[in-house]
Amino acid sequence: MVRIFVIAAASASVLMFSPTVFAQEPAQYGNADQAKAMLAKAVSAVKADKTKALDMFNKGEGGFLDRGLYPFCWNVSDGKHVATRAKQLLGQDVRILRDPTGKAFGLELYAAAKEGQTTEVSYMFPRPVADTTPGQNVSFATPGQKVTFVTRAGDLGCGVGYFK
Repeated sequence: MVRIFVIAAASASVLMFSPTVFAQEPAQYGNADQAKAMLAKAVSAVKADKTKALDMFNKGEGGFLDRGLYPFCWNVSDGKHVATRAKQLLGQDVRILRDPTGKAFGLELYAAAKEGQTTEVSYMFPRPVADTTPGQNVSFATPGQKVTFVTRAGDLGCGVGYFK
């Protein structure tokens, strides 16, 4: 009888705390409010000193790397990435990006970059691996649903995305 009670109590505990555990997963990568705040901070940094800001974005320094949140930017003139934690994208045209489902989200990002406006673009993108230490290259794993807030900062389009 005691054994049945212990098993029932353990099962109830698992079921009771499971929603909490599962609900915490998005926090591992940051949320919408944190992404918007980082984008605003990134735009301010670009306007203050573009060269320094892009260097900080690429290195993940100055508070520009928080779990799965990081700014990325491209030249509005040619679409080429000038800042991103996904180093393989540096120098590549943002407009050619497609997600694993074939969605041309790069064109949407590019078109969404408007001065004074923040637009949301949704797509699938590989989640960063847990170790996102500033100054280190980041690796990516399984794709997840990502929403990126995009705006324009001078001659750059910039975004910060979070995983849903």
